[in-house]
Amino acid sequence: MGEEPGCSKYDYRNKDTDNSRNGHSQNTVTQDMEEKIISMYAKGMTANDIESHMRELYDIGISDSTISRITDNLPIVKEWQERPLESVYAVVFMDAIHYHVRSEGRIVKRAVYIAIGIDMEGHKDVLGMYVGQNESAKFWLSVLNGLKNRGVEDILNACVDGLTGFPQAIEAVFPQTESRQCIIHQIRNTTKFVSYKELKPLMADLKRVYAAPTEERALAELDSFDEKWSGKYLKIAKSWKDNRANLSTYFKYPEAVRCLFYTNNTIEGFNRRLRKVT
Repeated sequence: MGEEPGCSKYDYRNKDTDNSRNGHSQNTVTQDMEEKIISMYAKGMTANDIESHMRELYDIGISDSTISRITDNLPIVKEWQERPLESVYAVVFMDAIHYHVRSEGRIVKRAVYIAIGIDMEGHKDVLGMYVGQNESAKFWLSVLNGLKNRGVEDILNACVDGLTGFPQAIEAVFPQTESRQCIIHQIRNTTKFVSYKELKPLMADLKRVYAAPTEERALAELDSFDEKWSGKYLKIAKSWKDNRANLSTYFKYPEAVRCLFYTNNTIEGFNRRLRKVT
């Protein structure tokens, strides 16, 4: 309705065509189209995908700008951002994904902070997404306070990356929460300088550490790893020992539960979906 006459409702002075919005009547077709566009957008389809889909189904051409106007003014976005949350979550994954965006005529880097929770019934849900500057523990502190203001009283386990100050930020808001560093982040950080030819056997030995059935067995495997590889890669075993408190807490849980949260795969899979549509 805004696209065809070239102006919004009552804004006749700025219209750029001879068409006018004379009178009014119920128009279910337009509303139905908008609902379909919103539905496709919510499922992760890009503007180009939606335009092609609408043209194929209805032989209607809809520009990218029109699709953006429809999706940018969704009242459900604000409702979603401020919706009440569960009082207790078994696990909350927290990570940031970075984008280059245009701001005031310049390309700048922005971080999108994402929190995904698993409630006590086992249901997974994106709790919130927040745009800020480069990732920092200070901003995460504001995110955690926001979750608390929306009704979260306790988080049993928080799975995070190795950002400095992150565990302290969590403890400040949820003092009883167990924080653990994502195993995948630890592996990446400690093996990024390993020779390609030696990476495969080294990873096989390292897997015996983090996939051990008990913490005692993991420590024994770490000693064996250190003895074998410290001559070439001294800092790997040292890093795992230094971060033991943030890495080993998952050993207290059965293996069926451990696999849910000893990595950040849940949130990284979501991030890949974001990359696809952005």
